[in-house]
Amino acid sequence: MPRINLLPWREQERKVRRREFLIAAAGAGVAAVLFALGGKLMYSSWIDTQVDKNNYLKKEIGKLDEQITDILDLENRKQRLVARMDIIEKLQRSRPEIVHLFDEVVKAVPDGVYLTQVKQTGKKLEIHGVAQSSTRVSTFMRSIDASQWLDNPVLEVVETAQNSPTGGSSFTLFADTVGVDLDTPGESTPKKVAAK
Repeated sequence: MPRINLLPWREQERKVRRREFLIAAAGAGVAAVLFALGGKLMYSSWIDTQVDKNNYLKKEIGKLDEQITDILDLENRKQRLVARMDIIEKLQRSRPEIVHLFDEVVKAVPDGVYLTQVKQTGKKLEIHGVAQSSTRVSTFMRSIDASQWLDNPVLEVVETAQNSPTGGSSFTLFADTVGVDLDTPGESTPKKVAAK
């Protein structure tokens, strides 16, 4: 039987397989590097896109915050203007009140009573005067109580005037003014009359 030497063939087969293995390993390595690089590029692209979206949203949120600040500033200005308008309207409606008040004081003063000083602080009226007798002071207080624009007369001091040529009594009394109901637009009657 003839002898066949298979060693060179096997050696050659090993070299081919080794070469194929190295080529496959190199291909797999290149594919892995390309896959990793592609994945990195893809994730980097996604991250950049998301960062761009976040920056855009931050910029839009900043614009909205500025608009909200402007709106709140406008609301505050509006509230201040409305408050001023209310005050002006109340002052306009209460303008005739002082005329009515002086008219009522004149009507309430009886004969024999002379006023020396009238002072208003808020809704309180302080009246100083001289009367011929204490009875006339009582009449004056009843007239104040019956008045539409004055209420709650309180006598503070009654003294006999020593320097007065008429020999009367000097007095100090306090009364409350009854103003127009300023919360009701167009109202021109005093609250005391409206309550009756």
